Amino acid sequence: MSIIYLDNSATTPLCPEAVAAMEEAMGVFGNPSSLHSVGQEAHTLLTRARGQVAAALGIRSPKPGELIFTSCGTEASALAIYGSVYAKPRRFASRVITTDCEHPSVEEAMRKLEADGIEVVRIPTKNGVLDTEAAISALNTPTLLVSMMMVNNETGAHFDVARVFAAAKQRDSRTVTHCDAVQGLLKVPFTPASIHADLVTVSAHKIHGPKGVGALYVHPDIIRTKRITAFVTGGGQEFGLRSGTENIIGIAGFGGAAQAGSASRGEDQARMVALRDRLEGKLRDMGVQMNIPAGDRAPHVLNLTLPSIKSQTMLNYLSAQGICVSSGSACSSHSVKISPSLAAFGLTAHEADCSLRISFSALNTEDEVDRLCEALGKGISTLVRIRK
Repeated sequence: MSIIYLDNSATTPLCPEAVAAMEEAMGVFGNPSSLHSVGQEAHTLLTRARGQVAAALGIRSPKPGELIFTSCGTEASALAIYGSVYAKPRRFASRVITTDCEHPSVEEAMRKLEADGIEVVRIPTKNGVLDTEAAISALNTPTLLVSMMMVNNETGAHFDVARVFAAAKQRDSRTVTHCDAVQGLLKVPFTPASIHADLVTVSAHKIHGPKGVGALYVHPDIIRTKRITAFVTGGGQEFGLRSGTENIIGIAGFGGAAQAGSASRGEDQARMVALRDRLEGKLRDMGVQMNIPAGDRAPHVLNLTLPSIKSQTMLNYLSAQGICVSSGSACSSHSVKISPSLAAFGLTAHEADCSLRISFSALNTEDEVDRLCEALGKGISTLVRIRK
């Protein structure tokens, strides 16, 4: 039985360019911090990959410290949040602004800040639309950090972070702006400058690179004014912001995937939109509730609510048919709690418990969409009948 993989927001299959770059790196065993020729060979691969990932962010020649490699997107966001909040004594503010639907990697960091006495203000995102007026109003009080996701991983909602970040900079240039762009990289057009972001989190395995590699963009002014500090310390790798010997094989794969994705991003985005629109049309004919953001959205995610069938039940049914979808974020899908993102979107607890996430890559096909819809229709008919 052939597998239909429609869980690309959780992870993506490796692209050939990532595999080729990783195979090349496997033959280079040197430590990139070593000054001899073997070490410098590894350093060359590291520098090349840094340039490739930076280019995907619209940065031609990254300055020292402008792109920091980490073990994953979660670590990159942790560096952004803890590194900026604890960089200096909090002389002008002890307050952070975020949204009510952040990925667990950011939300859990926010809870730790609250435990440490930092005020955290969560801006509503009802129906997938960021309440920018509430966010701008919240900026009237001095704020250390504004940290907001670009694209919600469960609904595909694309938030207007640029407007909020621009307002934050206008109110107080000392306020640091951070964007979790893990679901946005190569899916929606942006650069750190276009969204007024000081810090941007990205991850390899969402763009057909390997798991276990992330990166944090750091604006040169943040480094110059020392508004970020390392929390993983040791040998001083990654320009002193993330110690530990770099994962050259994974980083090379990230670079290969970033370069390949940059070259085809327009075509890939159009393909994902076409697949999503095809799915929506078929689901509409089936009478399935689709949780479509009221504002802008990314091309690769569609969330839907089943007719009183728990998502885990349908997920298991589809999996038995060789179809892989998700009941929520892969980082929290084993939790028994209702998804905060879906609750923030406006779904009831029951609706959230009956929701599936379909997420595309450019590798998916129209035939796979049709087979998914056929399986969903049979699954709904079968499972509703069993329930009765």
